[in-house]
Amino acid sequence: MKISVVIPYVNGPHFLEDCLESLKDQTWKDFEVLLIQDKPSKYLTEKENVNVVEEPTNIVDNYKKFFPICVYHTTNTSGVSAARNIGIEKAVGEYVYFLDSDDYLFHNTLEKLVKAVDEGQASVAYGTIVDTWFKRIVFFDSYDDDVEQVNTASEEATMNATEGDDEEDYHKKVITEQKPSEAVIDLIGKKRGLVAISALNLLIKRELLIKNEIVFDEQVLFYADMSFVARTLQLAKNAVSVADARYVKRKHNDPIHYPAITQIKTEDKFSNMLHAYENTVNAVGDHDVIAYLLAFKLINYYTNYHATKIRRSEQSYWQGERFSSMQELITKIPTEITANLSGYKNKLVKRLIKGDLSATKRVVNIHLGSKKVRKIKSNPRAFACYLYFHLFTKMKMKDNWVLFESFFGKSYSDSPKYIYEYLNQAYPNEYKCIWVINDKKTKIPYGAIKVKRFSIRYAYYFARCKYDVLNVRQPNWIRKRKGNVFLETWHGTPLKRLVFDQEEVCGASPLHKQQFYRQSRDWDYLISDNGFSTETFKRAFLFHNEIVECGYPRNDVLYAPDKEARIIKLKDQLGIPKDKKTILYAPTWRDDEYYGKGEYKFALKLDLHELKRQLGDEYVLLLRTHYYIADSIDTTGIEDFAFNVSKYNDISELYLISDLLITDYSSVFFDYANLRRPILFYTYDLEKYRDMLRGFYLDIEEDMPGPLLFTEEEVIAAIKDIANIEKKYQDKYDEFYERFCHVDDGDASKRIVERVFRNKQGV
Repeated sequence: MKISVVIPYVNGPHFLEDCLESLKDQTWKDFEVLLIQDKPSKYLTEKENVNVVEEPTNIVDNYKKFFPICVYHTTNTSGVSAARNIGIEKAVGEYVYFLDSDDYLFHNTLEKLVKAVDEGQASVAYGTIVDTWFKRIVFFDSYDDDVEQVNTASEEATMNATEGDDEEDYHKKVITEQKPSEAVIDLIGKKRGLVAISALNLLIKRELLIKNEIVFDEQVLFYADMSFVARTLQLAKNAVSVADARYVKRKHNDPIHYPAITQIKTEDKFSNMLHAYENTVNAVGDHDVIAYLLAFKLINYYTNYHATKIRRSEQSYWQGERFSSMQELITKIPTEITANLSGYKNKLVKRLIKGDLSATKRVVNIHLGSKKVRKIKSNPRAFACYLYFHLFTKMKMKDNWVLFESFFGKSYSDSPKYIYEYLNQAYPNEYKCIWVINDKKTKIPYGAIKVKRFSIRYAYYFARCKYDVLNVRQPNWIRKRKGNVFLETWHGTPLKRLVFDQEEVCGASPLHKQQFYRQSRDWDYLISDNGFSTETFKRAFLFHNEIVECGYPRNDVLYAPDKEARIIKLKDQLGIPKDKKTILYAPTWRDDEYYGKGEYKFALKLDLHELKRQLGDEYVLLLRTHYYIADSIDTTGIEDFAFNVSKYNDISELYLISDLLITDYSSVFFDYANLRRPILFYTYDLEKYRDMLRGFYLDIEEDMPGPLLFTEEEVIAAIKDIANIEKKYQDKYDEFYERFCHVDDGDASKRIVERVFRNKQGV
């Protein structure tokens, strides 16, 4: 047997399946797999954490026909170190290879590593690590083969090493004059912080490990790879780099259920780091080049992370025992290292060695203060945020002030609009209302104060208003004050899987789950439109506060007694011909097609000129893209047929004037169904959207109240035959209406206002 692949496993069967699938597809076949089943970490403290072992038996059985696979269990000691040590002990391969159960390989990774050790007569071969947030099928669908190596490091590691520090360190004379090997530079010197040193994607001769008793330190959960990698490199006869042997490190976008080790928050990380550092330096010798590189990283940790804790943390141990522990370790660092420091680092280390905490605080205060000033000068938002924390949140909260925000301040619309209007009609002059609106020209009735999102006034009112009514999440930096009431109206019955019901987050913000979890803990009330949404929100949002199943306030207008008069007025306002029927096309965004956070691409898959040629005598077309979509749609030359109403504030009013809706996976059809008008689904990328990007709650091929269409020709044909389609789908439409629209009746705004603002039960 050439290779023993050692895989520690606790939970996350969806990760493990990708991992084993990548081994099945390896071009090198002479290997065994040792799956070491471990116990859940004692550090899993969130009530949502999966803290039981999710048995891998069924998955393992599926792969036994492809390669030898044995399952072992940790016993007295648990943790990844104990699991890997069992793997080393039980391995029969000439080489050992460590693979985490949440990661996967390129198809030829093992073959390239084996070829390198054979040709170079090497004890170690190592490849490239590529980071991703995505499962295997999504990653390889979009992988760019020209991508450069990514040094995997957690968010903490990034904080611990400022940009460029480590790169400068391994170029310093005190390092280069010792002529470190390429492997030492690659696997230690170039890593971003101590936590990023990793034994992954190393093919290591087992004899080297056994002969020299190289094992992982089972006394620590964090930083255990440090001493293992250092000793392996120091004792290896030869270590060769194989740049195109790629290992995919899958970062966890669900740290609530399945946190990676680097995402676990515990005070033990500090003691683990010091223990691992000291043991490693003792093992390699404090004047070895590896020890020098580690010393620079420890100094980076202290000056870039620990020092800020001395200033900002409320925990006294950063100024007490941890300060003393760092002093003890850094004092032992050879002077040829500390003599290479300059500027801020030099000042901090000198004061640390002297044990002068007061002087350290002064240096840190000046440094952080100057950084804050520079940030405020370059970013006005930073000043608003600064005032929010240091001034506005110290002011008294106003019990009758209400802040409203819809779609990040982009419009006066959606459920916040209708709650606001009912509140002012039912209780005039009782509440001072503030509307977050970026366009100050927007007309808002009842005299609301208008503020721009992220402005100083925005921060002021968010801090002082008792009530906050939003249809999307509040900014990350907002902190709920005692007495605050957050009403989250949400923005639709979900077809697409949400948050913790998604295995993957393929959008522009891979930390979506973590951010959503923290922000949604602040919501006191969450509006639901039906029983299906209520159960979905509880599960997908991990929401434990009150869900008010009152219908969507934004749908009240669809039941307004004067809606016919509103339709005439709206058509006049938008210039829509009254002698033609109106089609509303309202597509959603695609998670994997984006420019950046909150800005998504969209390519129209309909030829507007062809639609006009075939349908223009009877219809006009309204184009309404999702508020996330940044691309505009060109209607030049067909302005009398295609009306781009993407910037029109209130889509509910567009429903009123539309005789027919075309959508894809947007939740708009749940609301539009209240009108009992025909709906067509243009799902040209159904397979990708359903199977790779999001997935659906409903059986889209069975449950929809209208046909699925896949080509432009089918769309045109369906519109021409809309009367027969209505008859064909009538029963399905009725079932859909009873399931999803039965709560809406025109009084949702009243019900939620009475519940939240007047504290009435059972409304």
